[in-house]
Amino acid sequence: MLWILLFLLSLGSIQALPQGAPTKVCQTMKPFHGGGIPPQQDIAPYSIYMRRFNGGVLVTLISDLGIPFQGFMLQARTPNRELLGVFQPRGNGSHTIDCAQSGDTLTHNDANNKAMVEVEWHPPEGYEGPVVFNTTIAQNYQTFWVGVESRTLKVSKGFTDDPISNIPSRRPSSSTPPSFSPEIREVETVFDPFYEGCGVTKLCFGAPANCINSKNCKAVVGVIVSGDKYEFEMKATGNAGWVGVGLSDDDKMGDDSVIECVKRGSNVAAFMSWTSGPPSYGAARLNNPQLGIKLVNASIINDVLYCKVMRDERTKVRGKIFDLANEKYHILVASGSQVSPNSVAFHDLAFLASGNKQSLSDVSALAAASKLLIRLHGSFMLAAWIGTVSVGILLARYYRNTWVGSSLCGKDLWFAWHRMFMVLTWALTVTGFVLIFVELRAWSAEKNPHAILGTVTTIICFIQPIGAYFRPHPGTPKRPVFNWIHWLGGNVAHIIGIVTIFFAVKLTKAELPDFVDWILVAYVAFHVIIHLILSVVGCISEKSFERRVTSFPMKDLGGSGRSSAYADRSGDAPYSGFRKFILAVYIVIVLAIVVALIVITALAPIEESWNNLRNSMMNAK
Repeated sequence: MLWILLFLLSLGSIQALPQGAPTKVCQTMKPFHGGGIPPQQDIAPYSIYMRRFNGGVLVTLISDLGIPFQGFMLQARTPNRELLGVFQPRGNGSHTIDCAQSGDTLTHNDANNKAMVEVEWHPPEGYEGPVVFNTTIAQNYQTFWVGVESRTLKVSKGFTDDPISNIPSRRPSSSTPPSFSPEIREVETVFDPFYEGCGVTKLCFGAPANCINSKNCKAVVGVIVSGDKYEFEMKATGNAGWVGVGLSDDDKMGDDSVIECVKRGSNVAAFMSWTSGPPSYGAARLNNPQLGIKLVNASIINDVLYCKVMRDERTKVRGKIFDLANEKYHILVASGSQVSPNSVAFHDLAFLASGNKQSLSDVSALAAASKLLIRLHGSFMLAAWIGTVSVGILLARYYRNTWVGSSLCGKDLWFAWHRMFMVLTWALTVTGFVLIFVELRAWSAEKNPHAILGTVTTIICFIQPIGAYFRPHPGTPKRPVFNWIHWLGGNVAHIIGIVTIFFAVKLTKAELPDFVDWILVAYVAFHVIIHLILSVVGCISEKSFERRVTSFPMKDLGGSGRSSAYADRSGDAPYSGFRKFILAVYIVIVLAIVVALIVITALAPIEESWNNLRNSMMNAK
């Protein structure tokens, strides 16, 4: 009988929420949920917006994160905490109750999810002075905040409509409506409450690097120690299908214990999984995917996936003990757009690993693992396939009859410079290729043809100088065959190399902005235009001597240093000055493009680096 009585009592308390707040909590505004569930003590993810309207105030309750709520209680108070004015509900989602006077308090009609509540409030006739709106707001039955305040609003005789006054404000919630001083006027900027307490009361880590400071992470985790439990709070933007956090012994994926929060229709589920490293990267759910974890809270609002998961202090996963209280771990945070019934897909939205191991109870800043090798790989490949190879090909194709009579190390000047640029291309490509494999230690797991195309480019590039070293002597029967093969190999490698760079812009690890595509398009267009100009100049130059000609330089299959049209001349071909000018312009423009792309690659993500620099400059002022 005792158990039945307790059950009936619990039903009575649970049914109190859908009917709105009772008058017995008019002063404390503290609901009696579940026999005494305490209110949240962190910053509420909700704001009170105000706008002067129709002689009163249009009050809006809403979350800047788009998190819905189920219940609320709203009052207007004077500096002496006296209830003030009358509310007038708009729509069918709320009704007034009488605390000190008729209609001075507003509450909800039902426990359905609400995106926002909008209501009119009118001050007493003749009242002039400050007013603050105070609310208790319940995200759900277990999670609610008491004493969420608006900013102070001045009511006066000249109280006219003012749409500009719609300014959100957040302050720490407390168990009772906090008092305030009318002399203290505070207007706070809109912020994401997820980041509140980072580095002070909780450990935070997010991707891309340094996004915690600017509060714009694509994927982020916050960790709070709560007794013998560890609270993992995760969020991902960009229409993420999943977000996860891994605990690892190193800064690479593989043999890691992962908590993943996954979209399931309009709901969110939490699972424990285990990652595998090279060569077959992946994340497989445990046979008991709820081992040591409990999903506490979750939401999917607009493009934001959010969850809060409690994890046991000590768990045994795949025979390995994870002791969160006594061990340090690298933190891996990731998010992706695709999920399958039994696993998550590749982290195509965000991924970042911490550079050092850290205790989860240590709330100090956590630096990201170095991406130096990735940045060097990208920089070397850009310098090679947009810079040196472009100039080298141009010299071989259009400048055989320029600087005639000049030599370097016993070779025609054009050939000496062509060889130097191609040797640089070979060295940069091979070095960059080695660096990325040292970094990844395996084949890329991304579904992007960049890795395959890059490998093909590197193989052709590696073979080219070997073939050139064993080239037949000029005038021999096999020399024309070599010329064609060498020309074809160089141009094919260059084209594939540029296409490979285009695909690199979409790589998660590259963190390159989309506008890089337009820089690459500008380079391709400029490169083609220069080739067309030099081809036309070549035609005009040869026609001026009434020679049968094509501007295609490979027609000299005999392999002599200069084309047959000018083999009998001791000086440069006509318009050599113009060709030299075009070459100078080409080198300057290509150098500028290469430098710009390398800077963007080295500082990636460039938007984050720019924001940090701007904030530093503003703080310095």
